[in-house]
Amino acid sequence: MAALGGHRDVAGSQNSVEIDSLARFAVEDHNKKQNTLLEFGRVINAKQQVVSGTVYTITLEAKDGGQKKVYEAKVWEKAWLNFKEVQEFKLVGDAPAGSSA
Repeated sequence: MAALGGHRDVAGSQNSVEIDSLARFAVEDHNKKQNTLLEFGRVINAKQQVVSGTVYTITLEAKDGGQKKVYEAKVWEKAWLNFKEVQEFKLVGDAPAGSSA
């Protein structure tokens, strides 16, 4: 388990059902709040920080009007309370050429 407050990479985050679910949750939340139609593509990587619960920083790829872009989402989760909240969702840049979403 990570030390309280410390950031660490989530091993296997690109193939993790849990991280994939949190990334999809972040995209859906962003779409609702901003009235957008981003389409989730894939998780690029993820880090986690143990706080009162866990804050996941997820770098993900999504399509915006057919254009692949990279976003960073911070999702706070308290699994024992069935609580999830998107703390931040921001555009990082265009997806690299040849990436698959």
